[in-house]
Amino acid sequence: MKVAIFCGSISDKPTMKISENILNIFNIKNKTYIISAHRLPDILSKTIKKIESLEGMELIIAGAGLSAHLPGIIASRTIIPVIGVPIYANNGLLGGIDALLSIVQMPKDVPVATVGINNAYNAALLSVHILAIKYKEIKKLLLKFRMKQKEKLVTEIDKY
Repeated sequence: MKVAIFCGSISDKPTMKISENILNIFNIKNKTYIISAHRLPDILSKTIKKIESLEGMELIIAGAGLSAHLPGIIASRTIIPVIGVPIYANNGLLGGIDALLSIVQMPKDVPVATVGINNAYNAALLSVHILAIKYKEIKKLLLKFRMKQKEKLVTEIDKY
């Protein structure tokens, strides 16, 4: 497994499923965990230790809404790079801004890369870019993917 995906709650799963889908396009092994940083801190710590021991674990994508502490808590407990996805919670009053600020305002020495609100797509694509530095097969697939994206855009522009 190369990428672990964490959801702060079951309600985050539909957003984070997008990360799974993108990673699967690039044949990148991944596994999703649903663990609340607030409600299940002991299980979260044990899970982080478990994935650290897995050979080949290289990145973590963590999505959470509201106070969004999950990405930062994970980053504080591992040296595996963490990409945070702020999620707009349906019961949130701030449209996901609260989650975004919680993730980007990590204290010094606890870095978390962060993407836009609900942007699990870009979190996965950033993972692909990072892994493409090391793995030639992922790099090839990424270059093909980028070419298809470019061709798609050109086709759309040509319609006008």
